[in-house]
Amino acid sequence: MCLCFNHTTLPCSRARIQICGISNLILLDRMLAEVYVIGQAADMLSAGEIFFILHVMVQIAVVMRVLEHPRRQPTSRIAWLVVVLALPLVGIIAYLMLGETNIGRRNRKAMLALADTRKNLSSGQEHSADNPDCVPSEYAHLFSVGYSISGFPAVAGNQAELMSSSLAAIEAIVADIDAACSTVDVLFYIWLTDGSGAKVAEALTRAAERGVSCRAMVDGLGSRKLLRSRIWKRMAKAGVRTAVALPLGNPLLSPLQGRMDLRNHRKIVVIDGEITYCGSQNCADDAFRIKAKFAPWVDLMLRFTGPIAQQNQTLFEMDWTVYTGEEVVPRAQEATEQLAHVDAVAQVVASGPILRYSAMPELYLSLIYRSRRELVISTPYYVPTQAMQEALCASAYRGVQTTLILPARNDSREVAAASRSYYSQLLESGVHIHEYQGGLLHSKSLTLDGDITLIGSANMDQRSFDLNFENNILIYSPSVTASVRERQQVYLDSARVVTPEEVANWPLGRRLWNNAVAMLGPIL
Repeated sequence: MCLCFNHTTLPCSRARIQICGISNLILLDRMLAEVYVIGQAADMLSAGEIFFILHVMVQIAVVMRVLEHPRRQPTSRIAWLVVVLALPLVGIIAYLMLGETNIGRRNRKAMLALADTRKNLSSGQEHSADNPDCVPSEYAHLFSVGYSISGFPAVAGNQAELMSSSLAAIEAIVADIDAACSTVDVLFYIWLTDGSGAKVAEALTRAAERGVSCRAMVDGLGSRKLLRSRIWKRMAKAGVRTAVALPLGNPLLSPLQGRMDLRNHRKIVVIDGEITYCGSQNCADDAFRIKAKFAPWVDLMLRFTGPIAQQNQTLFEMDWTVYTGEEVVPRAQEATEQLAHVDAVAQVVASGPILRYSAMPELYLSLIYRSRRELVISTPYYVPTQAMQEALCASAYRGVQTTLILPARNDSREVAAASRSYYSQLLESGVHIHEYQGGLLHSKSLTLDGDITLIGSANMDQRSFDLNFENNILIYSPSVTASVRERQQVYLDSARVVTPEEVANWPLGRRLWNNAVAMLGPIL
């Protein structure tokens, strides 16, 4: 059984639960402190009575912790209270293992320090949070929200090209690495040892052998097969500097170092500080052999040139510093000449569980409420906050053409059920729901009124909001938005329209299952 929505590429049966965090150790200490008192009365009580008293004490302590935890929505508190009280033993264990976000004391300290440094470096720049003058005034507040999250300003002078396919994206990355002159930085949540994974690894090996400074970093869970492979060892031997974000480590010690299911979900490629890639695609074939039955995996990737590459490199270096201990000082954004006609104004928006709480939901809400004519969103995993669900409904109610594109077949049965529990309300408000038929739609995209685009690694679900480290790029560009909107139309042309009548005729058992799973959304 999986205790959390498994919308990663890993099977539900993978153990992803850990007793973690100093707070939970303190909780256990509080409970054990009462054992002595019970021990004094042990000679007067039966074993069953002692166990019952201990159990009640532990349950009360966990309930108090649920209620006092500062960073928790009321719906999450209610859900955890139901679990702890309705499933006393299982609920207590689940909370101790999954109830709180903890990345580890050392990692947390390093990340917060680097985030503060990043914001200090960019606070005095020309394109500040309060006045991104390279963006039209009606959209400036959106980039102010992005700036408040991770401290990167909106920068002009970028060119962006939408890759035609997953294979084309890999081929372009390999070509850029082969042409690199000074540096190549690569970070993927999932890096497989298939054709695409091997091509990128071989390109890095060639670059390192000719003297280019190459750094490759992967998530410890998502790329664990690569870490045991000859490909990873061959890259290191050739001179590619390698690192692991959130390594799994010793399973006996990792409970003291943080939750195992906190993952680095980012996908970053930067070449010579001038070219960068951002989108939903991992370093893998679209056949995605670890979950081939859902193939092809349909992704969206943009290739950028311009100052936005420096922001992605800074984000990479912040992660590199945290996980390697090497001190790489985040650099200030270099000033760029303002062009009369630029293809794209762009801004990196990075989020994570120990940084800004509810960062991505706030950005999504700002974008949704700004829509005036058309809002189109594609995401593989839709498990929204209540505010986000209501914002989409409000968008449709005020006359905005609001469209949500989701996969017809999801690699997570639980996430699919939770997503469909929201269909009825969305359809009633006038939101158009389409289920993509041509594989697993893994693309995360948002286009707004023909001008604004958001792409990246973040899904519209609780895991991306609360547990994953994500990277996204917010873009102002009518031309780039038009190309992404065309790709969204390709998705729509291969999708099935979901009607209110269809949802109303779902069997009772299916509706009960969908709603029951969605009820656990706030705690998963």
